[in-house]
Amino acid sequence: MILPVVKLGTLALKTICKPIANRLKKEAGRHPKFRQFIINIAQTNHRFSTKMQRGIYGHATDAAIHPLNEEKAVQAAADLLGELFVFTVAGAAVIFEVQRSSRSEARKEELRKQELQAMKQRDDDLAKEIELLRHKIEEVEQLAKGRGLAGIFNFKHAHVIEDGKPKCT
Repeated sequence: MILPVVKLGTLALKTICKPIANRLKKEAGRHPKFRQFIINIAQTNHRFSTKMQRGIYGHATDAAIHPLNEEKAVQAAADLLGELFVFTVAGAAVIFEVQRSSRSEARKEELRKQELQAMKQRDDDLAKEIELLRHKIEEVEQLAKGRGLAGIFNFKHAHVIEDGKPKCT
């Protein structure tokens, strides 16, 4: 019952996360200090990704890289920020799910260990009881060999009942 609710909650969180990321994108370009910060991040990301692409395609990586204009840099950084937010929320949801699953498995494993321990204890108890019964049977066999069948049941003097009164024979 709890699993579908958790999965539904995770899906709802991811769905709610998209508009929040869009709002973050819009607000990121409005504040001057933050705007300059994200422009710097966008330019750094642009240089890094351009060098990577040039290296992958076999072009010279030491060529001059033209910086993005301010609006493109703000838009790129805002997109990066929004995607980073979505990724972080999704990652946190995955981590939460893995931890929840891990705790559930740990509880199941503990129950299995307890059941196994109980079965071992029951097995030990039964083994002791079997050993005790084996010793009793050996004692009865020894008595039977020593006294005979009548000796075991103490039939040395049989009692006969006549007319309701016991009589020894």
